[in-house]
Amino acid sequence: MVDAKVNFAASKITVYGDVSLEQIKKADFENLVFHDENAWLTQQKQQPAPFWKQRSNYKVYIATLILIGSFLMRLYYGEDHTLPTLGYAAAILIGGYSLFIKGFRNLSNLNFDMSTLMTVAILGAAAIGEWAEGALVVILFAISEALERYSMDKARNSIASLMEIAPKEAYILRKNQEVLLPVDKIQIGDIMVIKPGQKLAMDGVVMKGTSSLNQAAITGESVPVTKTPGDEVYAGTLNEEGLLEVIVSKRVEDTTLARIIHLVEEAQAERAPAQQFVDRFAKFYTPAIILVAFLIIIIPPLFFGGEWAKWIYQGLAVLVVGCPCALVISTPVAIVTAIGNAAKHGVLIKGGVHLEAAGTLDTIAFDKTGTLTKGKPIVTDLIISDGAIESTGVTGALDITQTQEHLLTIAASIEKGSQHPLAVAIVTKAKQLNLPYNKHNIEDFQSITGKGLKAKIAGVVYHIGSPAYYKEYLMNLNHKHLEKLDNRITSLQNQGKTVIILGTEQSPLLIIALADEIRETTISAIQKLKQIGINKLIMLTGDNQQTAAAIAKKAGIADYKAELLPENKLQFIKSLTKENNRVGMIGDGVNDAPALAAASVGFAMGGAGTDTALETADIALMSDDLDKLAYTISLSKRALSIIKQNITLALGLKVIALLLVIPGWLTLWIAIFADMGATLLVTLNSLRLIRSK
Repeated sequence: MVDAKVNFAASKITVYGDVSLEQIKKADFENLVFHDENAWLTQQKQQPAPFWKQRSNYKVYIATLILIGSFLMRLYYGEDHTLPTLGYAAAILIGGYSLFIKGFRNLSNLNFDMSTLMTVAILGAAAIGEWAEGALVVILFAISEALERYSMDKARNSIASLMEIAPKEAYILRKNQEVLLPVDKIQIGDIMVIKPGQKLAMDGVVMKGTSSLNQAAITGESVPVTKTPGDEVYAGTLNEEGLLEVIVSKRVEDTTLARIIHLVEEAQAERAPAQQFVDRFAKFYTPAIILVAFLIIIIPPLFFGGEWAKWIYQGLAVLVVGCPCALVISTPVAIVTAIGNAAKHGVLIKGGVHLEAAGTLDTIAFDKTGTLTKGKPIVTDLIISDGAIESTGVTGALDITQTQEHLLTIAASIEKGSQHPLAVAIVTKAKQLNLPYNKHNIEDFQSITGKGLKAKIAGVVYHIGSPAYYKEYLMNLNHKHLEKLDNRITSLQNQGKTVIILGTEQSPLLIIALADEIRETTISAIQKLKQIGINKLIMLTGDNQQTAAAIAKKAGIADYKAELLPENKLQFIKSLTKENNRVGMIGDGVNDAPALAAASVGFAMGGAGTDTALETADIALMSDDLDKLAYTISLSKRALSIIKQNITLALGLKVIALLLVIPGWLTLWIAIFADMGATLLVTLNSLRLIRSK
């Protein structure tokens, strides 16, 4: 073995090196998943027993019964009888066996943690004859530890439930027959058959069939999504209606669900700033408690004539009340619970540091295309230019419509080979009108990068591109119509539309206006962000000023920056952060990757279908639901609030208990109740995050 890494939040240990499955089995894990280069899910034992039946709790039950029996014997035989004392000693040994082993080991290494403090306090109580209180402290501490384990189990449940979403086997077509195979035997390219009511076991692409899939487990979407041939589908989603045949695109360890689980587990293991602060604080806090306890033991007897037995007892009680259990657990339970809750709602937070940072944001910058808008423009207007009317002589509405369709057919013929969203929209419009755009023979095709296209059809040279393309490259425009053309272009752009012009070298012929529709959730998402205190909202886009202004107005965003290249977005985000703004950037995770990386927190839209989004962003919204942005920031603010409450509770209860030392009222059982009470309170307080929606 080369190394081993323990992830307490995910209840996992990762072993690196040449280690066999048999060697790992000897560790006797309750739930074993083995993964090497050649095998995944090689063996998985039965699910862990319910919390109340776990073996680690048996000692608590036995020690509690012995303690109750010893207390009854004490009532019957009297306080000084040997039998009750032996019973208390047995309860101490059984209930505190594992605690003492760890405590003595830490004591030998001068590592003063909670196990060390409890060991010294319990054995000290026994040494001064307080057997009953020593036994009670052991039992209460064991119960406190059990509560910690239970709270962590509850916090992990969100990930455990994710692991159970995808089936462990699927029907695969082999030689025209359906064969049920375990997921680790399914290969990329296999055809998976999913019947109505079944869940998908693997990621893939629909080859045959149409159906509605419930993707809530992956994207958090409550409404089923219709899938048709060519659409991507994910493991763990539920097929509600039709029969689907899906080509498997990823191995089981690479599915979107597997990656979500892996990333969330890593995120839960990462220490957030608040947790790092608590850890650093505990390093000084624990020695300080030991010093205070030592001073309480020696100062009153040496300088004020106090009784040694009484002040030794008080010092031991200080050690117990000073145990940092509640303080140590105050942050990780809240972080683990919040990240798990977010994952169940379709938001992947890649670490506690990003969870905390999201709650401190004061500025949000939005990419326009694909974030505020759907990213799929549609043709809204077809306008024949005056030059075209003069050259063709069209007059009536029928002639105009036929001319529009003829010119759109030419435009689609030229654009059909391009994957640009605007080109796709023009071709889609031609398809909707059943125009014969495939019949034209294209000659001398040429692409002018970033400007437009040039091609010859039936001996005529056509150009199609932006208005700037015409003004820059074509000098033979009919200037008589140029001013009117400019007015029309400006009017369309002021409506938030993008303008494309088709024409010859002599005259523009057809003005094509396209608009990228704003998302249904955009306006409500912006309003929710303002409601939670994010008032500085900025839209960043590469589109022109008029279109940017129109979209920003529709969305309810006052500030925008237009005509930006990716590097311009990056510089703008950097300038915002230099002004001491806490900036969140939300984009599609591809062309916005530099800006996402430079922001205080990078949010990626539609992470379920974009590998780049999962890798680049700090937080991925697995669906295209912009409302999840306000939910995530609200969850972060609530988690930060709960962490602060937890730290205040943990320290406040201890301060109150320590003040009882002054009149000499602090007892061991009050001390342990204060510690256990604080642990219980911070645990229950943290688990409130499970219910955040």
